[in-house]
Amino acid sequence: MRRTTLLLAALLLAGCQGGQRGSGDEQIKRLELRVQQLEERQAKQAGSDARDSSGKAPAGPVKSLTFRMGTADDRLRIYWADGSTSDLPCTKEQGTWACG
Repeated sequence: MRRTTLLLAALLLAGCQGGQRGSGDEQIKRLELRVQQLEERQAKQAGSDARDSSGKAPAGPVKSLTFRMGTADDRLRIYWADGSTSDLPCTKEQGTWACG
């Protein structure tokens, strides 16, 4: 969905530009390349949550934990020895905190 939205926005912006006209295929290829670059950059920035595509946390020891409660984003944050972090959302249920 996000890729489609980005591609549509890029096509609209390219269509609004006057002047130089390249072939439609060239423009689409350039836009697809740009979308791919943006997705790769976004994936790198989102890399602070170190889960892989299977949803598993990284292998290795835990360095520390923090628990945030009473805020808009109650969570348990795990700091891994490799420098990455994982966030588990938390809710208070029947007087007990549940995270995960």
